[in-house]
Amino acid sequence: MTRAVQTVALVPNRERPVAREIAHRAASRLLEAGVEVRMLADDAAALGLDPLACKEDALGVDLDVAIALGGDGTMLYTVALVHAHGAAVLGVNVGHLGYLSAVEPAELDKALDRLVSGDYEIEARTMLQVDVERATGTDRWFALNELVVEKVRAGRLVRLGVHLNGTPFTTYYADGVIVATPTGSTAYSFSARGPIISPRLSCLVLTPVSPHMLFDRSLVLGPNEEIRLEVLDGPPTAMTLDGREYGELVPGDVAVVMAGEQPARMVTFAPRDFHQLLRDKFHLADR
Repeated sequence: MTRAVQTVALVPNRERPVAREIAHRAASRLLEAGVEVRMLADDAAALGLDPLACKEDALGVDLDVAIALGGDGTMLYTVALVHAHGAAVLGVNVGHLGYLSAVEPAELDKALDRLVSGDYEIEARTMLQVDVERATGTDRWFALNELVVEKVRAGRLVRLGVHLNGTPFTTYYADGVIVATPTGSTAYSFSARGPIISPRLSCLVLTPVSPHMLFDRSLVLGPNEEIRLEVLDGPPTAMTLDGREYGELVPGDVAVVMAGEQPARMVTFAPRDFHQLLRDKFHLADR
């Protein structure tokens, strides 16, 4: 048993009316239970719940749980909003795949009751810590799924120098490179023929995208290992974290990637069988 929640943030997918409707219902139920409810200002205004409006940088402060109402993209966005404050995240599947979600919309009322009573569990997931070193300084970001460094348009390949644990490893000639967590191993890394890894493991997966070289395999690295990616030359190169673009990298820029010290905290209500979930989401049972 964990503690009963006292503060909850609701983060609906703004492009899905059903997500907004469910958020409105959830807010009412939580407020009736005496729980403090927060929403980003735009979301609160769209639902006529302006008293619940909260600034983005304050959303996760002293927050118990953030509820993401949408698909996996909404879940990743919500984790990015509250991870630094240590808040847990519950995913409600109002999307297509809903691979990261723990609850379907029909189960939400029961899930809210269990949050209020403290009848839930927390599952830790490995996060990426990405330090980007540029001539102008160093910036740090975090991601639950993956870091992607790749060219932004067709044409020349990107040349990326890779150091592992401070030692030169190789230079990739490719469309790009993905560094994924076990959670992200079923996302873009999977599309690039990377391995699927159980989220029970803590590791990193380095996968090249369309490499023009004999070595085209993924590398699975330990949670304490460091990957250093340096842009050597090539066309304009974009850096994205969990699908959000964080600008271009130019020759000489470096991304240093490792497992973050603070994992993502995911709300669950029962043990989740990863392999059965994988089978169901990818429709393997009928093959």
